Amino acid sequence: MSKEMLASVTGTVWKIEVGVGDSVEAEDDLVILESMKMEMPIVAEADCVVTELRCAEGDAVEEGQVLLVVDES
Repeated sequence: MSKEMLASVTGTVWKIEVGVGDSVEAEDDLVILESMKMEMPIVAEADCVVTELRCAEGDAVEEGQVLLVVDES
């Protein structure tokens, strides 16, 4: 099942830790956002495979914006 991973805050994409096709485990960092000089990781909620990236390092993002898509099946 595909799941969209959303930005939890308005900020900047500081670092992307994964690429399309990567297998990740639950609690692995996927993307690190920076907002108000604080780093906020977006983490995998379950074991999954990254199927799509919708952001790049340095992008400004809004809260609720889709950052990447994962397949949890």
